[in-house]
Amino acid sequence: MDEFWVFGYGSLMWNPGFPYDERQQARISGYRRSLCVRSYVHRGTSARPGLVLGLDRGGSCRGVAFRVPEQARHDTITYLRERELVTSVYLEREVGVRLADGRLVRALTYVVDRAHPQYGGAITVEEAAEVVAGAVGQSGPNPVYVANTVSHLREMGIRDHWLESVVNSLKTIGRDR
Repeated sequence: MDEFWVFGYGSLMWNPGFPYDERQQARISGYRRSLCVRSYVHRGTSARPGLVLGLDRGGSCRGVAFRVPEQARHDTITYLRERELVTSVYLEREVGVRLADGRLVRALTYVVDRAHPQYGGAITVEEAAEVVAGAVGQSGPNPVYVANTVSHLREMGIRDHWLESVVNSLKTIGRDR
């Protein structure tokens, strides 16, 4: 059988929640990491949505690819669907992924559905920071999610200047309140 890979670009990178035999930094083309999903569950509520990451079209995205043991394929897919498809804002896709060692593999990932009402589209750093600042969901405060993402990206040697600017704006908002 073919190897089963999963590509993570947000919290999945440091908190996959499934077993894996191999973990490598990886890149996909045609999609970029974007704080473009209005979160009604994990990092906000319907009354006070937060913002979480999605893969939006255009550019490329560095993240992490996980090779999942064949015997864990079914349970991993079930787990990921429960985790990522809570409100159906993501579309499950298989994409080409270039691993850090140069191999090209196919991986399961979740891409934002631009037609979904939770799609936030392109917003400014300031708008993103304002939305994130006071949002809290079942998985905790939205600012913690964004800051953790930036921290983990930096640990991996990945810079996301836009996301880093959101974190810096959050610090300013915190001082002003």
